[in-house]
Amino acid sequence: MPEMTFTVRWPDDTVQQCYSPSLVVHDHLSAGESYSVEEFTTRCRTALTEASDRVRARYGMGCSAAVAQLQDLTVRAAGFAPTAPVHVLDLTPPLPPTPGATP
Repeated sequence: MPEMTFTVRWPDDTVQQCYSPSLVVHDHLSAGESYSVEEFTTRCRTALTEASDRVRARYGMGCSAAVAQLQDLTVRAAGFAPTAPVHVLDLTPPLPPTPGATP
């Protein structure tokens, strides 16, 4: 199962590299986009829950690293106003190109 990292800049300008055991984060966040803290937290909760569920389906148990990452993001987010911006700086690795798509 492919893993990925996503890098974000919080409203206080701290940069955090985050982990997901699945590329599913690409379905919920986009590099170069900004989200309110509230929306970012909701999107991460959905993405990391899906990622943990994919691990559970494959290996019979959820991913404790995804759960821990979500908990860390939730705690950090609580320190900011819900409308403050979180910037997604990078999603690594990028998704592979869709066959037949024009670059």
